Amino acid sequence: MITLDPPFRVATASDAAALAELVNFAGEGLPVHLWTDLAEDGQDPWEVGRMRQAEKAREGQIVVADFGQGAVASLTGYVIGSVPIPIGPDFPPLFRPLQELENQALDSWYVNVLASYPAHRGQGLGSKLLDIAERIARDAGLGKMSVIVADTNAGARRLYERHGYRELAARPCEKEGWDTEIAQWVLLTKPLAAES
Repeated sequence: MITLDPPFRVATASDAAALAELVNFAGEGLPVHLWTDLAEDGQDPWEVGRMRQAEKAREGQIVVADFGQGAVASLTGYVIGSVPIPIGPDFPPLFRPLQELENQALDSWYVNVLASYPAHRGQGLGSKLLDIAERIARDAGLGKMSVIVADTNAGARRLYERHGYRELAARPCEKEGWDTEIAQWVLLTKPLAAES
C-alpha cells in the first residue's frame, strides 16, 4: 500500500458500520438489496453488510477519509487482470452486465467504491481519493483506470469525467427484483500518463 497522509488512512474493521453505509451509497442501493438476500431468518441485512465490510477492511484494501470522528468517505478498488472472467449460463443475471463491462477493462485498476457522506460532499474528497486510486494503480504497475457508474448518477459521472475518464461501453441494468431507476451501467476508463 502507498503512504497516506491525513486525513486519509487504511480502514480497519472498526469502520465497518460507516463502510456499509458508504458502499450502499456508491452502489445505488444494490448492496442492501444483496444483503437482504444473504441475511438469515431474523438477521438485519445491515449486519450482513457490516460483517462483509469488516472482512474487506481486514484485508487492508480500503482507504478512508477520517477527520478524527471516524470514516466519512471511502475508496475501495482492485486490479482487473488480463484474462476476462467467463460468463456462463449460471452466472447471476444481476451481475452479468457488470461483469461484461469489467471484462472490457482488462489490466486496469477498478474503482469499486468511491463515496462520502452527504455532509462531506463538495469538499474535494472524491477528487483526492481518485488521486490516491491513481497512485495505487501506478504502484501496481498499471496504466489504466476503470469504473462503472449508473446512468442515473450524473454527479459521479461528472466527477470522473473531470478527472479524464471517458465512456467505453454500456449495458442494460438487470433488476432481478431490485427496485431501481437505473436503466444502464456505464463503463468509464482513463489511461494513466507515465509519471515524469
